[in-house]
Amino acid sequence: MSENDDDLPVSLTSEPLSRAIGERYLTYALSTIMHRALPDARDGLKPVHRRILYAMRELKLSPTGGFRKSAKISGDVMGNYHPHGDAAIYDAMARLAQDFAMRYPLVDGQGNFGNIDGDNPAASRYTEARLAHPSEALLEGLAENAVDFRPNYDGTLEEPVVLPAAFPNLLANGSSGIAVGMATNIPPHNLHELIDGCFALIKTPDLSDEALVELVPGPDFPTGGVLVEPRESILENYRSGRGAFRLRARWEVEDLGRGMWQIVVTEIPYQVQKSKLIERLAELIQTKKVPALADVRDESAEDVRIVLEPRTRTVEPAQLMGMLFRSSDLELRFNMNMNVLIDGRVPKVCSLKEVLRAFLDHRRDVLCRRSEHRLDKIAHRLEVLNGYIIAYLNLDRVIEIIRTEDEPKPALMAENWAVVDGERAFLTEVQAEAILNMRLRSLRKLEEMELRNERDALMAERADLQGLLASEREQWKRITAQLKEVQKQFGKATAMGARRTSFGDAAEVEDVPIEAMIEREPITVILSKMGWVRALKGHQPLDAEVKFKDGDGPLFALHAETTDRIVALGSNGRAFTVLGANLPGGRGMGEPLRLIVDLPNEAEITHLVIPKAGEKYLLASSDGDGFVVPGEELVAQTRAGKQVLNMREGARTQVCRPVVGDHVACVGENRKMLVFALDELPEMARGKGVRLQKYKDGGLSDAITFALADGLSWKDPAGRTRSETDLGEWLAKRASAGRMAPRGFPRDNRFC
Repeated sequence: MSENDDDLPVSLTSEPLSRAIGERYLTYALSTIMHRALPDARDGLKPVHRRILYAMRELKLSPTGGFRKSAKISGDVMGNYHPHGDAAIYDAMARLAQDFAMRYPLVDGQGNFGNIDGDNPAASRYTEARLAHPSEALLEGLAENAVDFRPNYDGTLEEPVVLPAAFPNLLANGSSGIAVGMATNIPPHNLHELIDGCFALIKTPDLSDEALVELVPGPDFPTGGVLVEPRESILENYRSGRGAFRLRARWEVEDLGRGMWQIVVTEIPYQVQKSKLIERLAELIQTKKVPALADVRDESAEDVRIVLEPRTRTVEPAQLMGMLFRSSDLELRFNMNMNVLIDGRVPKVCSLKEVLRAFLDHRRDVLCRRSEHRLDKIAHRLEVLNGYIIAYLNLDRVIEIIRTEDEPKPALMAENWAVVDGERAFLTEVQAEAILNMRLRSLRKLEEMELRNERDALMAERADLQGLLASEREQWKRITAQLKEVQKQFGKATAMGARRTSFGDAAEVEDVPIEAMIEREPITVILSKMGWVRALKGHQPLDAEVKFKDGDGPLFALHAETTDRIVALGSNGRAFTVLGANLPGGRGMGEPLRLIVDLPNEAEITHLVIPKAGEKYLLASSDGDGFVVPGEELVAQTRAGKQVLNMREGARTQVCRPVVGDHVACVGENRKMLVFALDELPEMARGKGVRLQKYKDGGLSDAITFALADGLSWKDPAGRTRSETDLGEWLAKRASAGRMAPRGFPRDNRFC
């Protein structure tokens, strides 16, 4: 810095911070919308994709030519047109080559360009690429002034503002992107159907949405699948430009003989990574959220083949798939948002008709510009041809001027030449220059005849083009003919053009009871004092010797079946449910029940029951409050269980017994017993209940239901069963204090 720098004038401006930030953010937002995230409705491309295809054209990478290294292509794109990271450019080019991402790939790749499993492409130095045949249709006409060009980022080259696009690429290949405050997500479609829709719009510009959707019935995804969206919903999606499409995997049942079968998935939904789908299915098996699914195998090679094995033959394949559709990405909703740039400038959510109309208007503009360009070329060529013909008619004089004049060009232009039938004309500068550049071998008679034929042909072509530009009807006829050529090249008659996504009904499968999906087998459930649970195969003797961890011992043992829902009632009044088939096997010590259900640390299991249909239970707390609960109300649907018995702090679940008979007998810690009628207790799904017996101190020890006519039975300390049929002494209203228990009643105050 020189010593005089401090004296330099400094220009400062002042403006509010909010305005400065707002203006700059708006500039950034518009740049993102127009130059990065949203596609152009005319050619369906974002700038990066357009620049990739144009750079490959400049490198002369035609579909029938050789391949070039992807690193060379991405380097040229970055250096000449797209000053961003080469990794982003290569990723964009790789996607254009992926047949599972693009319905009509625009790049022909050689090497590892990624796969449907979600693996990334190889590095750009290992792969090669060239243009694919659909790209030729997008680029056709660039050399004929079909579109505008603009300077590249440093002004040294020019790039097209939009491609001529001989087919509606936006809908054919779809697009997705996130801009500032807006996004786009367009599914791919079948090109044959789109062109049929274009034909209908050309014939009937005010075509109804219903008629258009008859021709373009829905998306056509590169990975196939089955579209199960109702027709009314599809129509509304295309009318508004927003909506969703339900897409399911394609599957079939393989018969393995002897009543065995397996399901084979051959097509998965669009943009679903197969490896993550397999992981999700394996997780469903591990967590047993879909008990009917026993195993999943990926036997895919070039085609998708995912094998699903059922756990039992009793479940229907459609029911199993219905559960998998709800629980995995075998079914997904593709959200459509046709937010595109109209004329490359204005973002707008368009309907299907508006997008096709934007493409057709663009094609008409391209046709007119190419026709005008061709007319200019014809005019120039006719001027030259007329000069040649004049030279042939006056060949000797032309040769004389060239041989004798030092400056033959002005002399040729100054001469008044004979044309035909006494007519004369002067040569223009272009004609004179062309005559001077003529080769000697062209001075033969045959060449003159060829020139006259060429002139006549060009004049006929000029008249045809002039008639085309003067008639809108002729323009649409020409566009129709061009679209028919594209349809012939990429339509349904070709392997690429055949529809891949079919249509089906989303018939909802009724929920199947889990028990129906599991082989019904007898088990013996054992719960230890420390809370370890296991299921032994078969109905073992409940008093059989079973090994436990040191310091542990048996708490509950009961006979059940794999299809049973086993309810563990906690001391906090909460009921937890475990399916018999989900219990750990009996080879080891089992697993802690707290790992299977969300049992709080301060709670413990007080009862283990298997509620049956129509069965009711007497539920009571240590405070002496209780009620009758239907068995199905004890079953919980989640790991967290459900609160059934409410009680004050310090109390615990004391009684949970099946209801039999017509009376209730309860005994307190004070050994006083009370008998009252069962109908005095309310039947509830959950709650605190009502008072069973009144206590001055202590609480409830046990309660049981029985038939008064049969009397009350219990086991005495010697293990003998005793009965008491005359219970009039203890019979009273509910919530009474009761009287001392009969002689011989167990010292632990338990009925059994």
